[in-house]
Amino acid sequence: MLINRNKTIHRKKIVTLFLACACCFAILAGRLCYLMIVCSDYYTAKAEDLHERERDIKAARGKIVDCNNTVIATNKTVCTISVIHSQIEDSEKVIHMLVQELGLSEEKVRKRVEKVSAIERVKSNVDKQTGDRIRAYEYAGVKVDEDYKRYYPYESLASKVLGFTGSDNQGIVGLEVKYEEYLKGQNGTILTMTDAKGVEIPSAGEDRIEPISGKTLQISMDLNIQTYATQLAEQVMETKHADSVSILVMNPQNGEIYAMVNVPEFDLNNPYDLQTMDSVSANQLPDKEKQDALNQMWRNACICDTYEPGSAFKIITAAAGLEENVVSLEDTFSCPGFIVVEDRRIRCHKTTGHGSEDFLHATMNSCNPVFVTIGLRLGVDNFYKYFKQFGLLQKTNVDLPGEAATIMHNPKNMGLVELATVAFGQSFQITPIQMATTVSSIVNGGTRVTPHFGVRILGEGDKREKVFHYEEEKNIVSAETSETMRYILEQVVENGTGKNGYVEGQRVGGKTATSQTLPRGSGKYIASFVGFAPADNPSVLAIAIINNPSGVYYGGQIAAPVVRQLFENILPYMESRQDSPVTIQR
Repeated sequence: MLINRNKTIHRKKIVTLFLACACCFAILAGRLCYLMIVCSDYYTAKAEDLHERERDIKAARGKIVDCNNTVIATNKTVCTISVIHSQIEDSEKVIHMLVQELGLSEEKVRKRVEKVSAIERVKSNVDKQTGDRIRAYEYAGVKVDEDYKRYYPYESLASKVLGFTGSDNQGIVGLEVKYEEYLKGQNGTILTMTDAKGVEIPSAGEDRIEPISGKTLQISMDLNIQTYATQLAEQVMETKHADSVSILVMNPQNGEIYAMVNVPEFDLNNPYDLQTMDSVSANQLPDKEKQDALNQMWRNACICDTYEPGSAFKIITAAAGLEENVVSLEDTFSCPGFIVVEDRRIRCHKTTGHGSEDFLHATMNSCNPVFVTIGLRLGVDNFYKYFKQFGLLQKTNVDLPGEAATIMHNPKNMGLVELATVAFGQSFQITPIQMATTVSSIVNGGTRVTPHFGVRILGEGDKREKVFHYEEEKNIVSAETSETMRYILEQVVENGTGKNGYVEGQRVGGKTATSQTLPRGSGKYIASFVGFAPADNPSVLAIAIINNPSGVYYGGQIAAPVVRQLFENILPYMESRQDSPVTIQR
């Protein structure tokens, strides 16, 4: 009985073990079927990933063209040199060749060649001729991929407007970064198959996903106007030994910018070369100091820097006074050469005084006491009302990055002395683009425009894909006030302080300005002039700003002639063009 019982127990154990094994086998078989059938696509893709090597094909960045379709930013074919460690057959030969062809140190090349990675970039932006020579060696494991580098055919022209791109062809400053989404395009890829050791399989060929080129950006800049304005600015900077010179030319009717000059400019094709010192001295600078110097070199003074506008701001004070009916052309004033506000004696630039004068002649004479009087008649609250109404308390929203805002007194802390100094353009700061835009809005009939460069986006075959539209604000001044201001400012140029801005055969309006830089008493001045033409229906407005000139520093003597020379050349040019930049077809 005991033996039979033991046999039965033993038989049950065998059956249990068999069933357990069968169950495990069934589970394993089920899992295998699941992996092979249900997860087949997933694991096939994973296996392919292990044997695929991917390299980028950079997209050609979109061009930037001026209003006449002249290319001012494009691309140049370059090469990216890479190595694949697992495919290199003779590392010493490869290292020697790359050092010789690329001009890199042996240490740097060896580090790249001997690094165990799927693919290692040795150098990018290599000129095509060098890339072709490297390709001709036919060394295993050395890859030469054609690429694109941004190229600016006019080098430093409009450098602080256009901006530039980095090593990855991505916009960094200026229009290049503002319109990045249209210009950048979409990169492609090259897919190759490798064996278990990571060596490419020649018979497998390669798959390519072609890149999509970026779009073309057409801007309102006129290369001819930009070029001439730059030449004028460089001449003034050289003869007056100024720290910098800025010239801005725009259409006051719609805000299109024809030229924006900030000299000294920099070489767009070598944007990291400091223009103010040699390469040896620049390389010795600490990293932070060098970066600060580069940031300053790239800075667009027309939109990023603020200044005291001086007497040119009397345009705004006059317009506000006319709108508020606190002054008229027939009002008479007496200027003894100064005016006392509270405990402050504020001088006129003519210390002997202008005597009795009406408002028209007070503006022609740029008489400080008269404009202080108008400011006091307006009062703090009204002055702020017009500051806001004219758009001075907000940015212009120009389509460039880094625009600075107006620096103005808090109205709660603004006394009569501050109001008096603001009335003739001191004790606060605005940007040149703000000044030009506000004056444009006053003389164009009363419409606040948005200054801009971007006109349209063009696709393949220059097909128009997108047209940019910009905000306008109507009636910031009445049509009557605008007409009166145009008349007054034309008289300033014909018979007043702006006479050096007069152009024979043209009707020009404008206003001069001379202001001190901070801190007071530094002996540094800013000379400026804002002018527009034709005076009765302006189609172009220009502002010239000369920062810290040597010798004579009055705006009427050194800035007004700059705008006069500019108008003498560009007005006939603009009139003679059939497809005038003033009427770019949108």
